[in-house]
Amino acid sequence: MKPTVYILLRLGAGVSMFGHGLVRLPKLKLFSAWMSGAFKDSILPHPLIAVFSYVLPVAEFTIGALLLIGLFTRKALLSAGVVMLLLILGTCLIENWEAIPSQLIHLIFFGILLQHINNNSYAVDNLLHIKE
Repeated sequence: MKPTVYILLRLGAGVSMFGHGLVRLPKLKLFSAWMSGAFKDSILPHPLIAVFSYVLPVAEFTIGALLLIGLFTRKALLSAGVVMLLLILGTCLIENWEAIPSQLIHLIFFGILLQHINNNSYAVDNLLHIKE
């Protein structure tokens, strides 16, 4: 994979994560209420859902921002993968099968980016000489 292809994929993944967090942060209470409602009949306890619903937008925003600038890229990609795995599990628990393909595509992107991290040429990591 060439560095120009890598930056396009990294930016795409970053914009998606950043955008998800960006639109949810200003309406955090509404998002939390929506998520609590969506999971009300799941096996997950309400306090866990409530905490996750407040943490998720912050995680998406932060991970997205890190991917956009290419800072701590490996850790950001690993974190993004963990977030996506949690989302996939939650989606399965409420049987929202239509959402899983999108989440799997994100997970595949993160995996491809991790596999080809040596092509992460256009990144703040390189300016700061961060080798992960």
